Amino acid sequence: MAKINWFKYSSPASFYPLAGKVVPWFAWLAAILGVVGLYVAFFEAPLKDYQQGQSYKIIFIHVPTAWMSMFIYVVMALWAAAGMVFNTRLSYMMAKALAPTGALFAFLALWTGALWGKPTWGTWWVWDARLTSELILFFLYIGFIALGSAIEDPRRAARACGLLALVGVVNVPIIYFSVLWWSTLHQPPSLKLNEATMGTSMLVGILLVTFSLWFYTIAVALVRVRGEILERERDTSWVAQLIHEGKE
Repeated sequence: MAKINWFKYSSPASFYPLAGKVVPWFAWLAAILGVVGLYVAFFEAPLKDYQQGQSYKIIFIHVPTAWMSMFIYVVMALWAAAGMVFNTRLSYMMAKALAPTGALFAFLALWTGALWGKPTWGTWWVWDARLTSELILFFLYIGFIALGSAIEDPRRAARACGLLALVGVVNVPIIYFSVLWWSTLHQPPSLKLNEATMGTSMLVGILLVTFSLWFYTIAVALVRVRGEILERERDTSWVAQLIHEGKE
């Protein structure tokens, strides 16, 4: 049985067609899991929480987007580190492609958190450790995107953004552990491995929406990477061949 040389996909020319083939699969998985997850959230999970009433339903959007905002930043930093260590162009392209989606999820986490906080805490915003560190994460995403756009030389942009990503990743554990390290208004972690913190239907709904966002992130990032590859490699023979064959 022939072995697959996965390293060859570090080349943009090899990665481009592979990404095009898998995007539809991830997109469909995202759509299916999203629909099922929201159905569980709104029709299978309890109608009300004994303390928060119906407003607790925001958890099915707030928690997955908050989780993904942190997870994407860690993955983005790993891609940036890989690019700096192995000097691969594709690594920075992947980090760059993930940043807008991470920023979107960080914004949604903050926005849904505000909607949740108003009926629960009586205010839209407090300078709570969890909220403040999540806001910093949002600004780190914006800074990463802005820095990459401000530097014209691709290599310099990749290095500068990589350093920012690696420095900023320190904020991720601060976000997660802030509710344990300090006295905050925000509730403790919604999911613990050694303790049941919510009902089964609630947990299933949250996990389904989370995986939906995960697959959505992969699909969108791969679409962005394909566009970035075409832009970077537009003067190469293989891109000219793609255009000639009408396979963009």
